[in-house]
Amino acid sequence: MLDAVTEHSAHHEPATGLLRQEPGAALSVALARSSAEVLEAQRLRYRVFAGELGARLDSGIPGVDRDIYDAHCQHLLVRDTRSGEVVGTYRLLPGPVASALGGFYADTEFDLTRLRHLRADTIEIGRSCVHPDYRNGGTIALLWSGLTAFFARHDFRYVIGCASLAMTDGGHAAAAIYRRLAEKHLSPIEYRVFPRCELPLDALYDGDAEAQPPALVKGYLRAGAMICGAPAWDPDFNTADLLMLLPVAKMNARYARHFMK
Repeated sequence: MLDAVTEHSAHHEPATGLLRQEPGAALSVALARSSAEVLEAQRLRYRVFAGELGARLDSGIPGVDRDIYDAHCQHLLVRDTRSGEVVGTYRLLPGPVASALGGFYADTEFDLTRLRHLRADTIEIGRSCVHPDYRNGGTIALLWSGLTAFFARHDFRYVIGCASLAMTDGGHAAAAIYRRLAEKHLSPIEYRVFPRCELPLDALYDGDAEAQPPALVKGYLRAGAMICGAPAWDPDFNTADLLMLLPVAKMNARYARHFMK
């Protein structure tokens, strides 16, 4: 049975849910249309987050990453059209739905008081992951094309999401990445958020660290996103999470045209 969000959105999407498929390509991107398709995304998430990254996930179902937000989200799927396997995913939570739930997922990691006036016009994206055999520019581009197609069909003015930095070295690289990115990409003060569990940046920062931001963070920044403050520590995933804010109207024009064509 489709959840309320999916049923509502079905009036605005093609009957197949397909958002984009390149002519002759082996991959397509679409919105999940059933609980079975959502489950495919949740199994991929478990494989990546728990199997590869060591996240502590307890949904009560072996091999499945599921939380209280999933039933209220749209789920974007990249599928290999030859094998039928879901190889990439994002989930999308509209602001009005999040408000009815008590908040976005990001509210569990940050105090979002300064973004309160944006909530009704905001959609949260998250739980992004790609199958290890498909981690290439084509798969990432298709995920972004699906996102931008969705934004174009709806009236959301802002996109938020938690972008993760690895903590495998105890947080030194994460602190260095944040310090470097904050020099150019920190939001105006009126959009700042405050981590509920803040990293001790001064203690962790090593000026000689050469760590590079992950591809997801680079993608957000190229699209025109801002970093809304210091990272929060997520103990379940053992990551340092940055709250990213992307005003859709300010999305880099060349970047947007590339993925919306």
